[in-house]
Formats: sequence, structure tokens, C-alpha cells
Amino acid sequence: MTDRLKFALAQLNPVMGDLAGNVALATEAHGKAKALQADMLVLPELFITGYPPEDLVLRPSFQEAVKQAVLDLAKVTQDGPAILVGCPWLDETGAEGNSLYNAVLLLEDGELSTTRYKVDLPNYGVFDEKRVFDAGPLPGPINFKGVRLGVPICEDIWSSEVPECLEETGAEILLSIHGSPYRFDKHEIRMNVAVARVAETKLPLIYLNQVGGQDELVFDGDSFVLNGDCTLGAQFPRFQDHIGLVEFERTDDSWRVVQGDIHKVDEGDISAYTACVVGLRDYVNKNGFKGVVLGLSGGIDSALCAAMAVDALGASRVRSIMLPYHYTAQDSLDDAAKCAENLGITYETLPIASGVEAVSGILSPAMPDGIGGVTDENIQSRLRGVILMALSNKTGDMLVTTGNKSEVSVGYATLYGDMNGGFNPIKDLYKTKVYKLSALRNEVFPDGCLGPKGVVIPENIITKAPTAELRENQTDQDSLPPYDELDDILECLIEKELPVSQIAEQGGYEISEVKRIEHLVYLAEYKRRQAAPGVKISSKNFGRGRRYPITNKYRDQQS
Repeated sequence: MTDRLKFALAQLNPVMGDLAGNVALATEAHGKAKALQADMLVLPELFITGYPPEDLVLRPSFQEAVKQAVLDLAKVTQDGPAILVGCPWLDETGAEGNSLYNAVLLLEDGELSTTRYKVDLPNYGVFDEKRVFDAGPLPGPINFKGVRLGVPICEDIWSSEVPECLEETGAEILLSIHGSPYRFDKHEIRMNVAVARVAETKLPLIYLNQVGGQDELVFDGDSFVLNGDCTLGAQFPRFQDHIGLVEFERTDDSWRVVQGDIHKVDEGDISAYTACVVGLRDYVNKNGFKGVVLGLSGGIDSALCAAMAVDALGASRVRSIMLPYHYTAQDSLDDAAKCAENLGITYETLPIASGVEAVSGILSPAMPDGIGGVTDENIQSRLRGVILMALSNKTGDMLVTTGNKSEVSVGYATLYGDMNGGFNPIKDLYKTKVYKLSALRNEVFPDGCLGPKGVVIPENIITKAPTAELRENQTDQDSLPPYDELDDILECLIEKELPVSQIAEQGGYEISEVKRIEHLVYLAEYKRRQAAPGVKISSKNFGRGRRYPITNKYRDQQS
């Protein structure tokens, strides 16, 4: 039995399905843990595969490859600290046949020593674990160097059952590994949950989370350690790889942190901006794109996306294209050029008038009454999409999609036009939040960003009336409420799912207007189903966080 334990907590960024790469990352972290004289290296939930693996984890060949990867990693523990790591694990010893678990594995002395399985499988929001995993039995603690460690996995600490079972069966420290994605208020939610478990069990708790982007999800790290009296023993940074040594000492039959890093945690809009940057960076890099290309219109959405792209990848990997037509104002041309100059990115102008005329000429025999209206507007948007996708195909750069959540909600986006692209960093940002983050980026330089400091988005882009510039004298507010009103209605409909009568009453809106917005949201479902993925930062993004039928006649009849 020992009275001191040193844990090297590795808040790292695995790549989905890169088993060899993730083992190499773990091996590198093991070397650092050894240099820190740690007793144990701890890695996040499902680190060997990446999280969430979705149906990939059901492939028998993948399961076998995972087992081999674990055995390869175990070899490094022959001379050095043990490893506690999250991993999917096929248990072939059960009386009822094979079971696939979300597991935590203890590797020591060159082999797999102990397994424990996740009990509480989340099956809400972005999580579908009951689809792919079996629930494990209530666990007992793991004995390590004579110390009993309780190892609840992620959701296991979001209710009291598993931690209380571990406390009752003799656990002395709770060591919980996580794949917990970011959203606006997640830091406070996590801390409240952890404090509740510590208060119930009187045991110190290690909360280790992964970091980085995986498709729509962004994991922010934000790992921490609480003592048994709920005081903070360690706090890791958000959105950064970090390996920190946390040392515990036994005092009066309890354990307390005597060494641990405490970093400042950014919250609010700064963390939202950083989440969008990290999500874009990892999507581009993990999927092997050389860089990105985007249409820079002189409007707020494309300007913010350009700033995020530069902050994610550096100016040399970002190419911007202005695609003007007859309705493009001079100040849009000036603002786009100035934004590109501020960001230090390549900027090219490719007028589309001849292309629009060519398409119109092709269509004219089939439309003897003329094109006009929305059809004409969408030809412009789709021609821009064709040009940008051609550049993407030619160069290997990914096309960044630049539509905000307000527009995507009500269908004010053109399928196969401005919705074209591989990834959308602002997909989950309402228009009012786009303005806030644009102003913020001009004032604050978030940690980890690669772009220039200072003003990057010209002030005129932030202050002028938003417009798609697809017809003469067009503004967004021609057919939509002011964005502060629209976004409030949309948030009440989408995130809060409130009845239209309540939305109208509490906001002071005409109920007919709320019903119109609700109708537009439902009508646009088919567009959103075909949209590019994008960073999730709210409780319900369009994608993993909110799944509605396309064919849907339901409308709220409350009035």
C-alpha cells in the first residue's frame, strides 16, 4: 500500500479509426508520464478508437484490430507507469455470448490487467450508445498499488448510482474518463455534476476529457480534479492538448491533491469562437485537405468564416474568391477586399455575369415567360456554388460553407448554391451570435489562433444591413423579422421547443408571425438534411442534435 499516487492525466486529441496513430500518441504520452515519474498515465474515453465511433465499432474486423492495438500499447508498460485507457472491448466470456462494451482498461507490467465496463449508456441528443454497446454490470473498484480506484466512465457520474456503488465497495478515489462534447454552458454543467458526486461520496474525483473535433462534435478538454471537500485540485485548459501531473497524498484515511495545474478557463463567446475554430481545423486536417477555399461576399457570414479559417489553418492555407454580379454593391467589393487584406489571405475576383447569361440562355426555350424571381436569384447562387466547387476539385482545398443558423432554420439558403461545401464552422450560430463573435474577434485574440491580432473584420461589414444581393435593393429584413426577434423565436422553437402561444406571449410577437416562422422551419427540413456538417455548439444543432422528419404536416395549433 502506498500513501502517494501520481497520475499523468493526458487530455489529448485522438483521430477516429487511426488505431496505430492513437497508440503512437498514447506511447508518446507514456514517455512523458515516465519522465514525470507518474505511477499511471490516464487517457480519455474510447481513446484507442476515437469517440464516438458510431457503427464502425460493430465491424468484427475493427474489433479485432482494436484488441491488437491494446496489446501493442500494453507492452510499453513493462518498464514504466501503468496506463488506464478507454476502449471498446468485446467480451467473449459471457454466458449469453459476446458482449461489446464501452470499457476502461488497466494496462500494467506489459499486459492487460483489469477491465471495467460503462454502466449508464447515454441515448439522447448526440449520443446513441445503446445502439452499439451493451451495458456493463455495476462495478467494483480496481486495486492499484494497494489503492482502490473507482473508474466510472463518463455518463456513469451523471447520476448517483455508479459512484455510490463504488464508494460502498471501498473506492478511495474516483477516476472518471470522458468523451464529453462542448456546448455553450458545458463547463458549469460538468462542474455541478462532479460536485454533486463528490458531495455524495466524499471521495476526490478526477474528470479527464478528450479534446479536438470529430465531425460535428468538438471536445473541449476542460479536465479537472476535485478534492473530497469539493475544492479544486487541478484545472486543465480548454481546447488544448495538455498532459498534467496530479499528485495525491493520503491523509487521515482520505486522499487529497498536493500537486496539480490550475489554468484559467475561458467561457462564453470566447469559448464558442474557439470551438468553431478547433472544429474546422480538425475537420480539415483529419480528413487530409490541403487547405480551404470560400466565397468572400463582403457580408458578415463569409467574413467571420474567413477569420475562423485563418485562425484554424493559417493564412497560407486559405483562398478567398469574390464572385460579383450586377447586384453586388461597390462597398461589398471594397469590404471583401479589405477583409482579405486584414487576414493576409489570397483574394481573387471572378465575375459571374457571363455565366448567368449563358445559363439563362439555355433555359429560355423552356421558360418562354422569362425566368425572374427566386429562380433567377438561385441561378446566381448555384453558379457561384459550381465555380467554388470546381476550384475545390482542382486544388484539393475544401470549400467552406458560410450559412448561419438563422438562415438555415428558415430556408433562406440555396440548395446546391451557398449551401455547397464540405464543412460549415458557423452552422450552429444564429445571426445575432455571428455579429457578436465578429466584434469579439476584432477585440480579443483567442488562445491557439493562427491569424493576425487586432481588427480583422472591417467595421462596415459589421454595421451595414445584411443582404444576399441577389436582386436590386435587397435586404434580409425584406421578408424576415429583425434578427434579434427572429433568433429569439427560433431558439424558442428549436432549442426550447416551446408552444407558439407561449413564444408569442413572452416575446410580445404576433402569433401569426411565430406560426409563419415555425412553418418556414419545417419546410426547410429537406434542405438541412442535405447540408454540409458543421460545428455543434448549442444543445440542439441541425444534424446529430436534432432529428426531425422531412415529410411532416404537423403545425402547432395553440393560439
